[in-house]
Amino acid sequence: MEATTLTDRNLAQQERNRKVRRVLLGILVANWVVASAKLIFGMLSQSAAVTADGLHSFIDGGSNVLGLVAMGVASRPADEDHPYGHGKFEALASLGIGAMIGVGMLELGRMALDSVLNDKHPQVTGTMAAVMAFTLVVNMVVTRVERYYGRKYKSSLLLADASHTMSDVYVTLAVLSSLLLVWLGYPRADGLIALAVMVFVAWVAYGIVRQAVGILSDTARLDPDEVKRHTLAVPGVRSCRDVRSRGMEESVYVDLKIEVDPQLTTAQAHEVADRVERTLQGAYPQVVDVVVHVEPDRAALDMPA
Repeated sequence: MEATTLTDRNLAQQERNRKVRRVLLGILVANWVVASAKLIFGMLSQSAAVTADGLHSFIDGGSNVLGLVAMGVASRPADEDHPYGHGKFEALASLGIGAMIGVGMLELGRMALDSVLNDKHPQVTGTMAAVMAFTLVVNMVVTRVERYYGRKYKSSLLLADASHTMSDVYVTLAVLSSLLLVWLGYPRADGLIALAVMVFVAWVAYGIVRQAVGILSDTARLDPDEVKRHTLAVPGVRSCRDVRSRGMEESVYVDLKIEVDPQLTTAQAHEVADRVERTLQGAYPQVVDVVVHVEPDRAALDMPA
């Protein structure tokens, strides 16, 4: 029965990963269409802000490629070398996204300073404004779709990439504002807004890296006090301690220690542990494995005969 359950879980996880890859592939196409439009018009007009926005969108596409590769690895079932599966490769990809944003941030800063210090004046046209407005709509749709599927499939990678794409929406709004200011006679607005974009991108990168590091460093996923409350409600459990949890949002591993009546047989104590496991998996659907260490009730052992 247990082997069948594990097989079903592995198949469900592989199907979920295939769906995540399909979403990433669609987002990749959209991101590179947007990036190409921004880069072409940014370079033609010599606008630091538009070109920087295009670079940001290009990084979005690069992060999708990274995500597709990572999901290909993450979808592999558990093996002897990776008994807990390959799910953390998804978190590694999220960390890579943060690193790529950081690289892009440095380039944004260089271009912005060059624009401000050298007083470069971009050529603002109606076509450029229309292209930027179009890419803004595309980015908003992409963000909404990616966030929906990220929550549906509980994918930290899709959610991280959705945050990245959402940053593109704000960046594009800032760039449209800079184009308006340049058109009104304030040419330095191009470089100054590009600098503001750099700060915003840095904040996005920090949030993504922090989330990925939390997964990779085995940050606790469940509230220990709440887990204890559920465990102590199981008949036969006299105490619960040393609750630990780790993993990703959609696959959490838990281990804990319980104390039972020392007069119970091994089979009876094992049945109590099984009830604890079933209770926690019922309370937390994301829990894929529970390790229960059973010990005799210390207080009962210390009592005089």
